[in-house]
Amino acid sequence: MKKIKVLFHVNESDKWQRALVNITNFLNDVGQGGADIEVVVNGEAVSVFRTRCLLTGVGGECCGTASGSLVDQMKNLSEIGVSFVACRNALKAQSIDEGNLPNFVTVVSAGITEIARKQTEGYAYIKP
Repeated sequence: MKKIKVLFHVNESDKWQRALVNITNFLNDVGQGGADIEVVVNGEAVSVFRTRCLLTGVGGECCGTASGSLVDQMKNLSEIGVSFVACRNALKAQSIDEGNLPNFVTVVSAGITEIARKQTEGYAYIKP
């Protein structure tokens, strides 16, 4: 059976939880090997990757992200093959340093271009 190609587009922070539930439900239905899934993040939704460092008193280390549980859910999904792609333009607009992104996030120059590219490759577009 041919894999289903799906692109989830998240550009609003309040849509993250719904998007992650949708992806999980989708994978539960088609099986982990049944789909190629990419999540394109742009607009203010990239703020989920903003680091909120709280000084621990030991070398001033960071103790987590502003939305740790969401990032943890994304990491878990990435470990089963879901790709997460962030828009460089949105990261700049939100003053987020690419070097601080989780290692499972890939950066593209423009999220909107990535969406168009994936659609020409036959990806179904879903916006939670």
